[in-house]
Amino acid sequence: MALKTFHPLTPSLRFKVLPKFDEITKVWPEKSLTLPLKRTGGRNNQGRLTSRHRGGGHKKRLRVVDFRRYKLGEAKVLAIEYDPNRSARVALLEYVDREKAYILAPAALRVGQKVVAGDKADPTVGNALPLRSIPLGTPIHNIELVPGRGAKLVRSAGVQAFLANREGGAAFIKLASGEIRKISEKCFATIGRVGNVDHMSISSGKAGRSRWLGHRPHVRGVAMNPVDHPMGGGQGKSKGGGGRHHPVSPWGQLAKGFKTRRKHKPSSRFIVQQKLRNK
Repeated sequence: MALKTFHPLTPSLRFKVLPKFDEITKVWPEKSLTLPLKRTGGRNNQGRLTSRHRGGGHKKRLRVVDFRRYKLGEAKVLAIEYDPNRSARVALLEYVDREKAYILAPAALRVGQKVVAGDKADPTVGNALPLRSIPLGTPIHNIELVPGRGAKLVRSAGVQAFLANREGGAAFIKLASGEIRKISEKCFATIGRVGNVDHMSISSGKAGRSRWLGHRPHVRGVAMNPVDHPMGGGQGKSKGGGGRHHPVSPWGQLAKGFKTRRKHKPSSRFIVQQKLRNK
């Protein structure tokens, strides 16, 4: 994916970096593979705000992406499309029986290319195989945690994992964070790296573009009053508001250096090596 910059004719153009969308080959989505998507504004089924700074934004439709690759066999790539609900692009496939489906578009996947899902598929970009059939060291994405339940890992733009080892019916996957996880070798994964690799280099350039995406303004805690945030108050700029304490969330949860993962989480037994920590 290529990026485009702008001459700073206005303040919003000075630091703006946007994608060129040159890999997109089809503008409108496949209507049979979309569903209406209701916006929640960050509220739960009781109407209470559970996720702050959400609301507004452009109207979207949900693309039904096949994370399971349930249909085995060969399919042809008809188009690469933009998906407003995720950072990655999606690829429109057509199988030999004329059925269509969306999958995450890997980098280097092209229109007209054939992709295959199944035990005996070749380990080439876009093909989906069980982990027992993938050569060691192969870059993979769209990885299942439980066989048949659909992919849960490595689905964001530009990410990839590597098949590090296999032993005793389990595969060891090295994730981008450095964490090594043990997964059943019956789980499916897709060969290659997720497309839209330059997504992290995008700079919106103005607040309005964030509002189009449904992001509302985020006010700092130290800029609030003590009634609104534990870090609020003070005369002018002050660190810690009413006293010098560590940064916390609006509800008092420590924001830095505090482990939020449950100590006895069931899935912890599948983590062979913890993720790498920044020094």
